[in-house]
Parts: sequence; C-alpha cells; structure tokens
Amino acid sequence: MKNIKLQILSESDLDKIHKATLRVMSEAGIQVRLKEARDIFRANGCSVDDETGIVRIPAQVAEKALACAPPSFMLYDRDGEPAFELTSDGSVVRNLTFATGTRIIEYEAPGKYSIRDSTLRDIEDMCAVVDKCDNINWICSAPIAAMDKTTDPCVHLLETQAVMKNTKKPQLVEAIPDFVDELYEMQAIARGKDIKDVIEKPYIVSGACPTSPLTIDANVCRQAIVGAKYDMPIMSLSCGMGGATTPIFLAGTLVTHNAEVLALIILAELVKPGTKVVYGSSTNTFDFFNNSTPVGSPELALISAAVGELAQYYKIPAVVAGT
Repeated sequence: MKNIKLQILSESDLDKIHKATLRVMSEAGIQVRLKEARDIFRANGCSVDDETGIVRIPAQVAEKALACAPPSFMLYDRDGEPAFELTSDGSVVRNLTFATGTRIIEYEAPGKYSIRDSTLRDIEDMCAVVDKCDNINWICSAPIAAMDKTTDPCVHLLETQAVMKNTKKPQLVEAIPDFVDELYEMQAIARGKDIKDVIEKPYIVSGACPTSPLTIDANVCRQAIVGAKYDMPIMSLSCGMGGATTPIFLAGTLVTHNAEVLALIILAELVKPGTKVVYGSSTNTFDFFNNSTPVGSPELALISAAVGELAQYYKIPAVVAGT
C-alpha cells in the first residue's frame, strides 16, 4: 500500500492549467502592494501600473524565473545535522504539523472539558511531544499562538524560540521581515555556529501567503526580498476559497491558485535566481451553508492532490493541506 498515487490531472490538463495561468498573469495581472517589489518586476520586463498596483507578467519572464527554482534541497535540524530532502518528483512524503490555532481544549473527565486561550507554555509542551513523534518530520511554525504574549512586539520571536528549545526538527515559520536578522542570530546561537553555517544548512523555511484573489501584500513581498539576503527557503502558499475568492469550478480555482503561488515564487527568483522555494496550498472550497471553509472536505483532497501534480509539473517541492 506504500506510495499509492492518485492521478487527478493528465499531462494535457496540466498544460491547459499552465497556459491559462500564464494568461491570467500576463493579461489580468497580479496586484502587488509594495513599490519595491513592483520595481523588481518592472526591471525584469513586466508591465506595471503603480496606481492600481497591477503587475502583468509576460509568459517568457514567468517561465524563465520558474526554471531557476531548485527541484530539491536539503533541510537541516537545529543542530546542523541533515534532516531530510524536500523533493519535487513525488517519490517521498514528509509529514508536517498544521498551524496556527488560538484556543486549547483541556480534557477534564469523560464528557467534560474546558476551552481557553493558548499560551507560550502550550507551544513548548506541544513541540516537546512532536519532537518524539517519528511520523512527524517537521513542524509548522508555532502549532498554536501565544495569546498571553500578544502585546509583546517580539511575540513572533518568542514563539519561534519556544519551538526551537523543544524540538530539533526543521521549522516552517511565518518570518516577519522586520525580525529576519534576529531569527538568524537565534539559529546561530542555538547551533553554536556562525550565521554562515545557518545559511548554508537551512533549518527554517519562511512561509509566505499571497492573498486570494490574485494579490501579494506588502509584508509578503518583503519576505521574499529580505529572505534572499540569507538565501532563506520560501514557501508560497495560497488559501483560496472556491466560490468565494476563486471560481466555483475546481479547474478555475486551480488556475487562480496557481497564478497566486507562482507570482510570489517568480518574485523570489527575480530577486535571487536559484532561491529555494516550496509550492504551497491550503486552498479549499467555501461552504455557503455554514459560512466556513471546511478543512477535510472532499474538495480539499482533490485540490491538494492536483496541486501536488502541478508542483511536480514545475519541478518544485510542495506542501499541501490534509487531514
């Protein structure tokens, strides 16, 4: 039963989605909400409207940039030892925790429980458990938020430190651009090496999320630009909602999702060709009856499987949502 594969898209389907995506990026365009990022696109042959923030990416620019993305790269643990390789050929599956929640359910007795805000201590406890789970390869940011530290301007670093202290496993974090320097100093201290060693043996992947539909916010742009200074691996992950922020048909959702994810990857590769990137998806359908996007729906499984095939098409490692 190991490595059973479910084929969602044919080669012809993948080609059609790719061509439709190129058309969306070159004709409708992507709204880029940071002038510095728009200037990078402009310098590389893209059409830019600074009033609307719309950037139109020609097909040849997109394909040249995507060809620079490495098809695989190694992640290291906190101590600098090889952890595992992220590959793009679908041959290996690595398990990643899901994030980020803000509430904790505490079991008290059969049929009795309480709910409270999550804390920094909860992060530490969860990561200590994850560190002992052989079936979990890496950890997604702080698995829950430190709601008891939200007034601290350095809460993001406190959460990352809590993870780092309690598990050696690689991290996928939301790297706030203003704190990237401090993030690398923390890694170097934990490893007992200099920052050069951390750059050469990456332990943290920066998670960056375009906004659906077809928008890259300023902070996300800055993640791609600042991250290049450290050759920081970047995951571009969209959270589109079919019927709400993307077309109701799954094929249209895949095209919109693909354009959002690839636009940020293209920016990263324009900043520094060869930047390590990950193609991400938490895209789902929207439930109009309950006004929610249900992780665990059949549509999410179909979208995630199709996204995995798209990432293989582009030869880029992927992370997809699952249950």
